[in-house]
Amino acid sequence: MNFSTLRWRIIALFFVHAVALGAVHTRVPDLQLMLGLSEAQLGLVLMGQPIGGLGSFLFSSQIIERFGPRRVILWLMPVVTIGAAMITIAPNGAVMFALMALNGVCFSLTNVAINVEADRVEAVTGSRVMNTCHGAWSVGFLLTSLVGAALRGFGVSPAIHLWLLAPLVIGLVLVIVVPMQVTPAREHAGNGKRRFALPTLATMRLVAFGLGAALTEGAARAWSIIYLRDSFEVAAWIESMALPALLATMAVGRLAADRWIDRFGPVRSARVLASIAISGMVLVVLAPNAGLALAGFGLVGLGICVLYPLTVSAAARIGDRPASQNVAATTLIFQLVNLGAPGLIGAVAQGFGIRMAFAMLIPLLVLTWAMAGRLVKRA
Repeated sequence: MNFSTLRWRIIALFFVHAVALGAVHTRVPDLQLMLGLSEAQLGLVLMGQPIGGLGSFLFSSQIIERFGPRRVILWLMPVVTIGAAMITIAPNGAVMFALMALNGVCFSLTNVAINVEADRVEAVTGSRVMNTCHGAWSVGFLLTSLVGAALRGFGVSPAIHLWLLAPLVIGLVLVIVVPMQVTPAREHAGNGKRRFALPTLATMRLVAFGLGAALTEGAARAWSIIYLRDSFEVAAWIESMALPALLATMAVGRLAADRWIDRFGPVRSARVLASIAISGMVLVVLAPNAGLALAGFGLVGLGICVLYPLTVSAAARIGDRPASQNVAATTLIFQLVNLGAPGLIGAVAQGFGIRMAFAMLIPLLVLTWAMAGRLVKRA
C-alpha cells in the first residue's frame, strides 16, 4: 500500500469537498433575487440544508459501514454539486428548500465519510493527516469564496458558475477516488449493532472540548463583517476583510499543525491554541479600531484552527464502537448547536450590542482549554 498516495488523495479530497460545498453559498444573494424571496423567506429556505444534514447524521454510520467511505464519497459528491447547480433552475422557494435539503443530506454523509477515511489513513500510515486535511478544506473554501466573489463582480450568472463547476468537481472526484486504495476500518470494542449514531458520554465530553471553537467559527463567519460595519467607520472592502482574516490564519494553522502536535502532543497544543483564541477574542471585543479588530480575528482563526479536527480525530479513536458512529454522533451535536447559535448571537447583539455577542464566546473558549485533557490517548 502506497502511503504517500493515500495521504495526498485524502488531502485533495477534502479540498474538492470544500469547493463543491462553498460555491452555492457565494451565490445565495443572486438566487434570492432570481426567486424574488424576502429575507424571511430566504432564511426559511436556507434552513433546508441543516435540516437535511441533521437527519442524515443519525443513520450515516450505517451507510458508511455498509458501503465504505470510498463508495459513499464516489456516489454522493457528484450529487452535492449537481444539486447545487439545479437550484439555479428552481421555479420557487419550495423547490430550492428541497434541493438545499438534498445538498445537506449528501454533504453530511460525505463529510462523515471523508473524516472516517482520513482517520483510517492515519491508522494505516501511522502518521497524522487529519489537521492537514482540514487545512486543505479551509483553503478550498476560501478559494471558492474568492472565486464566487470575483464572478459576481464580473456579472457571471449563478447558472453559468454552478453548472460549469459541476463537471469540474465530478472529474476531480473520479480522478482522486476511483484509484483510491481501500483502507481497513479501525478496530473497536463494540458490536456495532446500534441503529443510530447517538451521542455517548465520551462523545459529549469531546463536544465540551470542541464546542467553543465550533461556535466561534460559526459566529465569525456570520457576524464578523457586521461587527466591523457596526463598530467602525471604514470602507466596505475593509469590512469584508474580517472573514478572510479568520479563514486565512485557520488554513495556515491547519496545514502546519500536524508537525506541532507530533512534537508537543495534542493536549499542550490544544491549550496553547485555545489561549491564542481567547486572546484574539478579547482583542476583538475591546478593539478601538478596525486594524486591531482584524488582528483579533486573525488570532482567533489561528487559535481555533485545529480544535475541531482534534475533536473529530479523538472521536474516531475512542474505540468503543465503529469510528463512523462516534464521528457522526459528535458532528450531530455540533450541527444541532450551530443551528440555534446564529439566532442566539443575533438576539444578544440586538439587546446588548455586537461586542457583547462575541464576548459571550470567551467562557466557551475557556471551557475548551479546561477540557483539553480529554484528548489524552485519543488524538
